[in-house]
Amino acid sequence: MHPIDADAVLWRQGTGDELLVVMHGLGSHEGDLFGLAPHLPERFDVASLRAPIPYGGGFAWFEFTPVDADDHALIDSAAEGVLAWLEGLERTYSRVHLLGFSQGGAMAVQLARLEPERFASIAHLSSFVHAGELPGDAVLAGREPRIPLLATIGDLDDVIHVDKVRRSALWLDRHFDVDRRTYHRAHAIVAEELADVVAFLERA
Repeated sequence: MHPIDADAVLWRQGTGDELLVVMHGLGSHEGDLFGLAPHLPERFDVASLRAPIPYGGGFAWFEFTPVDADDHALIDSAAEGVLAWLEGLERTYSRVHLLGFSQGGAMAVQLARLEPERFASIAHLSSFVHAGELPGDAVLAGREPRIPLLATIGDLDDVIHVDKVRRSALWLDRHFDVDRRTYHRAHAIVAEELADVVAFLERA
């Protein structure tokens, strides 16, 4: 298990009893997406996590293994670290939501696959789904109602390969209640997308 550094977590206190866990992309850090916090619905406590593996000038949730794409060991190790961090929180939240960008989005879906009854919604931004099958996948597909998931992508995104986007879209449609949005942008978050994220979270 790759543990989360609790001292590195950036917090914004909300007005309710719900938690939004935010996970950045490859090579970034906890301060990146925390810049969205002032715009997010006030009812959430927002916790922006730092990925556990040093990578370049930032951090990664897991390393890519293209030879063995179905191997869940690396991403599961990071996801188990997030789950352990959640278990260690002093406060108990009525609902926990997930927001992840790129590799952080893959983490968000993986967390739900490991604990399919735990999470209330997922914002899956410019991201993908890890290949392979997990026991929790059938639970996600059979949930009624399914977990709402906002899936965004840019039509100029050259980081997430189009084949991976298509495969992930099909998988997500089979396992979540998907709201899919496409923007004219590259691998980044734009103002229109942020507005859609806020609206999605307000409904969640």
